[in-house]
Amino acid sequence: MLSLRDTLSIPFLALTPKPHLKNHLFHTKNPTPYPRLPLFCKKDFLSCNLKLVNGVRFDGPIIDANELEDGDLVVETCITHTLPPALTLEHGLQSIKEAVDALKLNPPCSSSGVLRFQIAVPPSAKALNWFCSQPESSAVFPLFFLSKELNRSTCKSLYLNTARGVFGIGAAVSFTNSSSVPGELSSIKRCLSNDSIPMSTYGFLDINFNTELSSVKLEAGSFYLFIPLIELDEHEDISILAATLAWSDSCLCTFEQAIHSYESALDQVSSHFSPTTERCHFKCIRSAIRKLNVVEDGAVQMVYMNALSMGGRDFGAYPMELRGAASFNQFCFKFTPTIGVACNMLDNASEMTYSVPDRANINAVWALLIVEECSRLGLTYFCVAPGSRSSPLALAASAHPLVTCISCFDERSLAFHAIGYARGSQKAAVIITTSGTAVSNLLPAVVEASQDFVPLLVLSADRPPELQDCGANQSINQVNHFGSFVRFFFSLPPPTDEIPARMVLTTLDSAVHRATSSPIGPVHINCPFREPLDDSPKIWKSSCLEGLDTWMSNAEPFTKYILVQHSYLCNNNTHGQMEEVLEKIQGVNKGLLLIGAICTEDEMWAVLLLAKNLQWPVVVDILSGLRLRRLLSSFLEVEENIFFVDYLDHALLSDSVRDWVQFDVIVQIGSRITSKRISQMLEKCFPCSYILVDNHPCRHDPSHFVTHRIQSSAIEFANILLKARIPHRSSKWCGYLQALNMMVGQEILFQVSAEHSLSEPHIAHVISEALSSESALFIGNSMVIRDADMYGCNWKSDNHSIADMMLKTELPCKWVSVAGNRGASGIDGLLSTAIGFAVGCNKRVLCVVGDISFLHDTNGLAILKQRMLRKPMTILVINNGGGAIFSLLPIADITEPRVLNQYFYTSHNISIHKLCEAHGVKHLEVKTKMELHEALFSSQQGETDCVIEVESSIDANATFHSDIRKFACQAADHAFSILSKLSLPESMSQGCFHCKIHSMSYSLYRIPLCAPPTSSLSDSDRTRFYREGFILSLTLEDGSIGYGEVAPLEICHENLLDVEEQLRFLFHVLQGATINYFLPTLKSSFSSWIWKNLGIPACSLFPSVRCGLEMAILNAIAVSQGMTLLNILHPQGAKEGEKSERLPSVRICGLINSSGTPEEVACIANALVEEGFTAIKIKVARRADPVEDAAVIQEVRKKVGCHIELRVDANRNWTYEEAIQFGCLVKDCNLQYIEEPVQHEDDIIRYCEESGLPVALDETIDNCPENPLNKLVKYSHPRIVAVVIKPTVIGGFEKAAMFARWAHRRGKMAIISAAFESGLALSTYILFSCYVEMQNADTCKLMNNKLAPSVAHGLGTYRWLEEDVTADLLGIGPNPCTGFIEASVADATHLLHKFQMNNNVVHRMFTAEEVLRYQITLDSNDFSCSINVQEIGQRNDRDCISSWFSRN
Repeated sequence: MLSLRDTLSIPFLALTPKPHLKNHLFHTKNPTPYPRLPLFCKKDFLSCNLKLVNGVRFDGPIIDANELEDGDLVVETCITHTLPPALTLEHGLQSIKEAVDALKLNPPCSSSGVLRFQIAVPPSAKALNWFCSQPESSAVFPLFFLSKELNRSTCKSLYLNTARGVFGIGAAVSFTNSSSVPGELSSIKRCLSNDSIPMSTYGFLDINFNTELSSVKLEAGSFYLFIPLIELDEHEDISILAATLAWSDSCLCTFEQAIHSYESALDQVSSHFSPTTERCHFKCIRSAIRKLNVVEDGAVQMVYMNALSMGGRDFGAYPMELRGAASFNQFCFKFTPTIGVACNMLDNASEMTYSVPDRANINAVWALLIVEECSRLGLTYFCVAPGSRSSPLALAASAHPLVTCISCFDERSLAFHAIGYARGSQKAAVIITTSGTAVSNLLPAVVEASQDFVPLLVLSADRPPELQDCGANQSINQVNHFGSFVRFFFSLPPPTDEIPARMVLTTLDSAVHRATSSPIGPVHINCPFREPLDDSPKIWKSSCLEGLDTWMSNAEPFTKYILVQHSYLCNNNTHGQMEEVLEKIQGVNKGLLLIGAICTEDEMWAVLLLAKNLQWPVVVDILSGLRLRRLLSSFLEVEENIFFVDYLDHALLSDSVRDWVQFDVIVQIGSRITSKRISQMLEKCFPCSYILVDNHPCRHDPSHFVTHRIQSSAIEFANILLKARIPHRSSKWCGYLQALNMMVGQEILFQVSAEHSLSEPHIAHVISEALSSESALFIGNSMVIRDADMYGCNWKSDNHSIADMMLKTELPCKWVSVAGNRGASGIDGLLSTAIGFAVGCNKRVLCVVGDISFLHDTNGLAILKQRMLRKPMTILVINNGGGAIFSLLPIADITEPRVLNQYFYTSHNISIHKLCEAHGVKHLEVKTKMELHEALFSSQQGETDCVIEVESSIDANATFHSDIRKFACQAADHAFSILSKLSLPESMSQGCFHCKIHSMSYSLYRIPLCAPPTSSLSDSDRTRFYREGFILSLTLEDGSIGYGEVAPLEICHENLLDVEEQLRFLFHVLQGATINYFLPTLKSSFSSWIWKNLGIPACSLFPSVRCGLEMAILNAIAVSQGMTLLNILHPQGAKEGEKSERLPSVRICGLINSSGTPEEVACIANALVEEGFTAIKIKVARRADPVEDAAVIQEVRKKVGCHIELRVDANRNWTYEEAIQFGCLVKDCNLQYIEEPVQHEDDIIRYCEESGLPVALDETIDNCPENPLNKLVKYSHPRIVAVVIKPTVIGGFEKAAMFARWAHRRGKMAIISAAFESGLALSTYILFSCYVEMQNADTCKLMNNKLAPSVAHGLGTYRWLEEDVTADLLGIGPNPCTGFIEASVADATHLLHKFQMNNNVVHRMFTAEEVLRYQITLDSNDFSCSINVQEIGQRNDRDCISSWFSRN
């Protein structure tokens, strides 16, 4: 039996045994009959005139084609085994080999079958190179490469940048058909994969391939399709390596023969490919393709389709699916050693070398040799600046069939464009310039390339020696012009036939070798030319070409540089100093993995695998590509596999955190780190073991604390560590760091989202929304890259990509390619670099730069307009009118504004719109968050380049940055204060938790009310009124008990029956669940916990259920920790309160239902005032005419006086016109606010502006989504003065806290309001109201704002309670000192800690329920799977099961 590692997704219907699966066994521990439904019906399929030829092999019993009736369709399943992701392609081959070897030891007993082994490998393009590496004497066919490029499939594009595609060898399953066999009826089978990644078939339509005769001919109605033995299928974000085994004894292909075929293919491909670490693998492509002996035919197209599509309805001579197959027009295919066809793969570049003797003059000869050798070395992108002296080089480059040329009048922009191309393609670009200052203009780009290890070849034309140093026009000393910034310099002599021409070739070969060898960087070849500079004929001796015959007859470089090194794959044991490094890492106590700038996708892949293996905290720089990572759609709990600490920079603003953070081993991969605070933290950790890994040998250690410098790629380093046994240590310290990161991150998210204006941190936060797996980001310098590093966020794609399906829980996230010029970190040339990056990486690029950077390189717009061989790009310009970064530096505090504006900000009023208009580039201007979102979306969907200009302000930007830092520091201090008070074990084996839940029970209560609730219209027929709900009891493993109340309201579309169904569900899933110790932080911790620990989306719980659950958990944690609820919510504030003379209390607002005459209502209000209420809320909009309501309010105000806060609540019962009428009549009544005056929330702002009255939100926030801050942006209007928050209606304390913080941040009141709950909920609300007031005080102190008087909270519903769920008295009454009605925090705390149920109001208790647990098991000859089932409730029908499935 073949045991699969991955879980099979088997629908219940598939559990019914089928006649053709007689050898399969199905059984359950408690058998349950399932309906017998056929999977396929014969009438569903029409006749197909197809023929099975040559071993079509599948996993089920093969049915003889002669036994099939016309139109039958046989469907079989391919068993797919998905292996863990491999570090490299080589490792992937080895993993598949080991899996097949294990299969050989325990072969399947079935006489026929299809088995597929697949594995995720690094995503960089390797298929073409692998194909080209196969020997001319290949013994395995077919052999092919298929490019997936659809838009510009030309031979030239093949060499311009990476070409993703498919490499395949051998045929495990083949499908052929010939229309020359008329009238023969047969069938074709479909291959179904049990995995979510379907198998693919490749081949040709209208081609008849006779495998016996090894002949190929065009024939309408024929096709040849097959599934390769081994294939590498490259996607945007992942590559899939697969091997397929197919056998059938009836088709004369046994399992042993299938193994032999596979091994032949594996041996060949394993022995012929370039190592992953080889940078210049593209050099072999051109020469290899020319040796293949294939025919170029542009009319032939190759098809590619899901194997499921093989078969189906009749469509002429074909199944309809064949006609709908995707076709590709760039491929190379070898049927046999002598038969092959190619499309858009072969070039006529050989004609260039053959025509060397025919060149008009020696200048043209040398120029041709230079350009041709560059193309053979893989350098096919030429950036040509205009000039006369460089004419021979420019003419040769423009005429070469494989060379792509781009030009610009500005050499500086052109050079930076070349850098961008090299960054994106990992290949050097060639720059051609004329002599003089044209060469000098390249210096900034050469410096950047040198500092950041970017390959670059500069070909500078020059005057000959006789014109040097004699005053000749446009002549300067160009020898060693760039000094130490180039890796290699050589000045060629002027072209002459007296020097062997091969000297030119060896010079090029040497220069390019130096440019692409560590340390990678720019090289410079100076090329003097005498006249004639054009193609004017001038006699030259062909003897200078001696020794070039072989070179001219092939397509390989003249000199091949070969680096001989011991392969790291064979290095099973590390030696020497690496053993010391491993000892440091293995003995780690507090380790940190720090990821700096990473250039290649394969290194990013290696870093992810390493991070998952180490399970250390991981800090990633914006240039690593992992800061804006994409979470795979099926798995949100990325922290469980890889612990990213994204917000360490802002956490370090806290003195407590800085003093606490200490690492003993730091591994840094990639040299550059953007964050200054993190760099300072690393210095503070010294002395420690600091291990720096990078490809180059240069010293990147400005703090001078690196103890181990490893010159290696991330792949090589990860390979060594993955082989070693690194212990996994989960500690209290690591849990603290995770909690700190979460709290600071949520604070930053809140501040950025709560700010109603479009801020620069918001731009950094949302740029990931404009990115996809087919996108890349180029980030500018100065403030832009720092904001992205601090405020960028990961994101989740709603689309299920191949990566989602393949990686599953192995690697739960993917990177986004990010580039920037951080070599010298200048602001020059950024736009041009971004455009070159778009060409090189072949992705849609989003470029984000500041306005000064944009203006510094406006000539880059001339390059942008050319739009050569690249996808559309979006340029986001943040225009704050100057250099905003200086406003965040200390100099801004001590320098007068005039000097700052003129000499630092360099303020300007240049119109970016008009600059774009002059260059013919689309321009969009945005000023709001919504406009930015729409602009980013439309630009990413469009097919034209677009510049989006975002309006900003230096002063506002500086203020908001300061505010974020303050709040982030406060959040870090708050988190540290909470965590330091929690008693946790030092070593935790199961992650970050406080305690496990032992059990849960609930009771249904029914308490009488003394009057009808004001939330509903009174029923004159009723004399008694009740409030019903549930009391939750949550018991922790340490015996601590916390209580919560679930009180649904029918007006909120909840009822007791539905709510109890959810409680029964929670009763089972809560048992054994772990409670995270940072749940009391209320920073999205509950939402995350509900999903990760209970396996349900937080939004799926009824609001009242979530409120009661949060209440019970918070109270249980408080009891467990021996603290009050207020202590765990706000430990600092509670501590200050304990030091004060009296414990805090909460003001209460009285509540009146306005039925009765104006005089009667006024008397009731006055009675409340005499009782001690300082605030009163009156329900309105319940009378026939708003005039009557206005009369009530006027009378009440007259009766109670002006010192009483008067609020009214319309509950959205008025039309806009009625609300306006009421407002006009009460405008002199000094209302504190009117709550929800209009029926439609879209009219609220209009009402504020027209009526001039203060307004409060209530029902509006009840309908907010899970993350409501984006919706609340439009309610920042100053006339909206308050937010009324009912925790049981909006869904708990976490959301309530967020609404309160938003209100305080916007200078509004946050009113906590009850919904006629019992004393249990009211006591909790009292403490929560006190917490909200403390939060407001913290905010005012932080913002240097005057603290307003505390507000009266809407807890006056206690007066409706005729009886309560507890016998203890609720601590609400007159304050002995002031006489005002207030709620005592001490009394509320006592009630919660000593809570005892009043059994008189309990109608029913739920403490246990029978659960039937069983397992459904599916066994067959080749695989097995099981489904764990937990069944609750009674069965109404033995054929139907009411069940829910565990997450096992």
